[in-house]
Amino acid sequence: MNLWRSGLLLLALSLGNPALALDLSPQELAGKRLYREGVSAAGAEVVARVGAADMQVPASVTPCASCHGADGQGRPEGGVRPPSLSWQRLALGRGERQANGRAYPAYSEASIARAIQQGRDPAGNRLDPAMPRFSLAMSDQRNLTAYLKRLADDRDPGLETQVLRLGTLLPQAGDLAPAARVVGAVLAGSVARINEQGGIHGRQLQLVVLDPGPDLASAEQALDRLLGEEQVFALVMPLAPALDAVLATRLEQARVPLVGALAHSAYSRQIFEPLAGVREQLQSVAGYAEASLQAQRLSTQIVYAGSEARSLAEALQADLQQRGWTQVQVEAFSSQVPTAEAIFYLGSAPAFAELTALLEAAGRAPYLFAVSSQMGSEVARVPAQWSRRVFLAYPFIPSDWTAAGRDGLSALREREGLDGRQALLQVGAWCSMVLLEEGLKRAGRDASRDKLVVALEGLHDVQTGLTPPLSFGPGRRQGLEGAHVVTLELPGPMFYPVAPYRRRDL
Repeated sequence: MNLWRSGLLLLALSLGNPALALDLSPQELAGKRLYREGVSAAGAEVVARVGAADMQVPASVTPCASCHGADGQGRPEGGVRPPSLSWQRLALGRGERQANGRAYPAYSEASIARAIQQGRDPAGNRLDPAMPRFSLAMSDQRNLTAYLKRLADDRDPGLETQVLRLGTLLPQAGDLAPAARVVGAVLAGSVARINEQGGIHGRQLQLVVLDPGPDLASAEQALDRLLGEEQVFALVMPLAPALDAVLATRLEQARVPLVGALAHSAYSRQIFEPLAGVREQLQSVAGYAEASLQAQRLSTQIVYAGSEARSLAEALQADLQQRGWTQVQVEAFSSQVPTAEAIFYLGSAPAFAELTALLEAAGRAPYLFAVSSQMGSEVARVPAQWSRRVFLAYPFIPSDWTAAGRDGLSALREREGLDGRQALLQVGAWCSMVLLEEGLKRAGRDASRDKLVVALEGLHDVQTGLTPPLSFGPGRRQGLEGAHVVTLELPGPMFYPVAPYRRRDL
């Protein structure tokens, strides 16, 4: 199926049945902000008292949602399991509640206020000291109580009775358009497979595809539309490098999860990347170079092409120095011939070809270290003098592929009209959908964005069939933290793995 035709079809379907956000009153909206952000409607600072010592901290540091979740269902943290804040559960008509071996009246507006401000249940018993006690103005308490009564019905956008809507940004024109068509085909094929198998918890997936356009302004407009008008539940594998500097912040603000292999991204609790980043892959190469080539003793240059790669080059320099590399310089790619004995390259494939041509003309053949994703087809043009002197990081190699993984990818390629080119993109998009599917299953029928983040964070040793096992955890947002190291034998080229997948080790 043509990607853009299928994307427009899914978009039309989504527009015909838009997700309707819960219609909250101004009072309830103020209560929602207080619940999620710890911010008073009047703008005044709200104080929370924490622990047995009543240590005072801003409520913005420990808002209700930080423990109970945006959906109010609570999630275990530090051995504490915060209870559900469903008003229906708390009030229970006029009956009695049973908890911790004791009975007490159901919560009322007055007793819920006492619990929030004094840490006592309706029978006067002290609640767990882990629960903060908030100093609230009467108006703020009323706002919060009003929102708690609606909390159970305040579902995240994009989650409907029979539909769960995902979004992505894929350019239709420019240098990234061919890559975007590949990614879009893998996403569309994966969504079709999941839907044919019954969807996830009875919901069919819909994929909304928008074009990010040529620059930051157009990309932000497209992102705004995905998060606003289209009301997508989560993002998957966007190709919008113009957003690199702002994407993490925007997703944090909107509390929207993203699963995808990104070229450059700041750490965000909301972003899960299946494959290791360029920096992490090069650290695996550095580990091999130290052990087998004693390259840490050589004069080394990190050559970068493009201003966007400069910060990454400087970060890699710090990594190498921390590992004990004493002669490391960072240089922008130019017509000047590098003089170092070892070169780490960061940039585009065409610039890499120019670099090797420049060195060849000068009769030089230093060790070259790079990641496969930045080489592309230019690997075939590396001059013969670099036989066994070029070392590339690969997040996966053919020996990682299982029979099931190979068959699954082959079936998707046949269905979507893909061939073996752009395999890294195909595998990145494939793994993104595998992770998203598993995360949504674990989040349950009563899913929320927060539940999805927690579910993804809890994934360990996920077998994708095409990569080493992927694992996440608190503070870990990359499924792979290293790479295989492969050298080239030239002419050819012939590819020879010289170091198995290894996690980066600083």
